[in-house]
Amino acid sequence: MTAMSIRWFGGPGQSPGICEIPLETFTAAVDLLRSNGARRIGIVGTSKGAEAALLTAVHDSRVDVVIALSPTSRVWCNVGPGRDGAQHPYRSSWTWQEQALPFIPLDDSWTPAEPGSGPVAIRGWYELSERTFAHLLPPAEIPVDKARADLLLVAGGDDAMWPSLPFAEQLAQRRRSVGATVRLIARHDAGHRPRFPGESPAPASPRFQYGGTPEADALLGTAAWPHVLDALRSRG
Repeated sequence: MTAMSIRWFGGPGQSPGICEIPLETFTAAVDLLRSNGARRIGIVGTSKGAEAALLTAVHDSRVDVVIALSPTSRVWCNVGPGRDGAQHPYRSSWTWQEQALPFIPLDDSWTPAEPGSGPVAIRGWYELSERTFAHLLPPAEIPVDKARADLLLVAGGDDAMWPSLPFAEQLAQRRRSVGATVRLIARHDAGHRPRFPGESPAPASPRFQYGGTPEADALLGTAAWPHVLDALRSRG
């Protein structure tokens, strides 16, 4: 098994934020793996990385499996500035063939429930934005029903960043609606950052609440790990 990690924003010549990132960034990595003899291509991504992984599989039929941790079922707006240094107005996080993908913006009328200046849970921001921009939801849905790849979803019900378990359930339903393979591994007490065996607990953030507990996040990762290995294992 060969593993490859790529930097897809914030590097030289790249957008400083997750703003209009070309999905060709990821398909180029598939090109490289295939040219070096890879027979089965899997993409593992967490959060916005899971969004990228799912979209790559939709647009590139060479992807055999996607492992999406704390995923979204929809394309969201940029997180951070684009190449022009601007964060607003909101733009798509992704492009394909130089065209921006339909996306859902954030409703900036949202205010955090937590008083003071400590870490913030922003799940409610995404939930409010879904209600505010309900008319934009259909074109922004990630059409995993059209992807050839197998799909493994890992999500926690106590995710405080965004509602990744409802998102994962939506993705799973889309797959099942066309008879496509999908597996969902979930724990209702886990948060945004499941931890696989051997990984240390995720450090606390001064900016964001991620939900879950170190114990629940580790239990979710432990439950998912055998399925991750099975999904990535070479066939044939």
